[in-house]
Amino acid sequence: MAVPKKKSHNFLIPPEVSYVTKTLKKADFEAYLVGGCVRDLILGKKPKDWDVTTNATPEKIISLFAKTFYENNYGTVGVVDENTKNETLKIIEVTPYRMETKYSDNRRPDSVTFSKKLEDDLKRRDFTINAIAYDVSKGQIIDLYKGQEDLQDKSIRTVGEPEERFGEDALRMVRALRLHAELGFDVTHETEKAIENNADLLEKISRERIRDEFIRIMMSENPLEAIVLSHKLGVLKYIIPELEEGIGIDQTKAHAFDVWTHLLKSLQHAADKKWPLHIRLAALLHDISKPETRRWSKEGNQWTFYGHEVVGARKAEKILKRLTFSKEVIQKVCTLIRWHMFFSDTEQITLSAVRRMVSNVGKENVWDLINVRICDRIGTGRPKESPYRLRKYKSMIEEVMRDPISVGMLKIDGNILIKELEMIPGPKIGYILHALLEEVLDDPKLNTEEYLQKKAKNLVLLSENELKKLGEEGKKKKEEEEKKDITKIRKKHWVR
Repeated sequence: MAVPKKKSHNFLIPPEVSYVTKTLKKADFEAYLVGGCVRDLILGKKPKDWDVTTNATPEKIISLFAKTFYENNYGTVGVVDENTKNETLKIIEVTPYRMETKYSDNRRPDSVTFSKKLEDDLKRRDFTINAIAYDVSKGQIIDLYKGQEDLQDKSIRTVGEPEERFGEDALRMVRALRLHAELGFDVTHETEKAIENNADLLEKISRERIRDEFIRIMMSENPLEAIVLSHKLGVLKYIIPELEEGIGIDQTKAHAFDVWTHLLKSLQHAADKKWPLHIRLAALLHDISKPETRRWSKEGNQWTFYGHEVVGARKAEKILKRLTFSKEVIQKVCTLIRWHMFFSDTEQITLSAVRRMVSNVGKENVWDLINVRICDRIGTGRPKESPYRLRKYKSMIEEVMRDPISVGMLKIDGNILIKELEMIPGPKIGYILHALLEEVLDDPKLNTEEYLQKKAKNLVLLSENELKKLGEEGKKKKEEEEKKDITKIRKKHWVR
């Protein structure tokens, strides 16, 4: 196949990437950027990864660069940028042009042979928008499968016959959905049809590979649309089939949507806020057990879902373990699901109840829990993210989580006074500590062990009545400072 000539493009290429292509060309080899990085350059986006394809063999590639690694059966050599430190390695993947035989397991080619022609490499790729090559030195694009047209039309289309491409690697079907989520492109009708016809091949794909694509869907700007499409095409049953149990499950009067739609809208709000993966997963799965816990209440004339958060946390754990998520992610998500039904009526709730909630979920998770609750609220169809009641609850959380103003803040304590000043345990020690606290509240720089011991030596000479008076003044100062702190917190959240 003749390689068509295209007009020149001057993309901004990082020096470490152009160094790789220049080094290959200097050694009389061809070198092209290829795949997702070229797609992103054409779309005006900054590529996350850089892939180079060449007619050099792995052995030749390795010989040209000082730092490389080669740990696969497909010819891909990782070239490490020599100017970066180990903890922030920049790696450019360089792969020889290659041809692949049949895929007996629908996962990987039975064998790979290296080629001398760029055309052979491009025709084995998944989608037209990922089958575009770019010659850095000439500023020239090589596009054999009209990938640029599909980029312009915002279409996801396979290279060649979709049935054949998905038969080679069934994960490509999930990748199509991921590209739909990340780029906002439509999957072409014939590609959709092929996914529907071949979705069952995903049973042969490892959970780890599916998880990785699913994470990218979750972290995209439009996870809702991708999950809806995955259900339509029969793919979701190979990722999280439990979600489909919520379709048509009506809820209480407070909810405008069925469980399925509620969960998707909750997830989408987390994505709109650009919140991290564990919050998005919790938003998607927080009501996953409503279908099996739903009961009709004659007294209330509505559906109830008692205990769905407890059952749901266990169910979410099974789902995330099946998808081989890390223990840390599973623990965080399940904690958020387990406690997402915390009572938040600030007209009735007490600070001690808020303290128990913080204790249950952990200080490190409490604000994530609030964000899941916000997603839950928006997912019901309510327009406001933070009504007064939720703002008041946030204020109460800050109040119980702030560092208490007490003698515990001081750099010395009663034990030091007993040891260094040979004091006898008794009320006098408390009076001295409160007197010291008043000074520290006025000037925090005085809170050093050296200064406080020196000051305490003077105070110990005073009578108990004099110390008691100073101590009472310290307590009064403490209460005033606490009031100031609480006033600031409430003003921050616009609550009383």
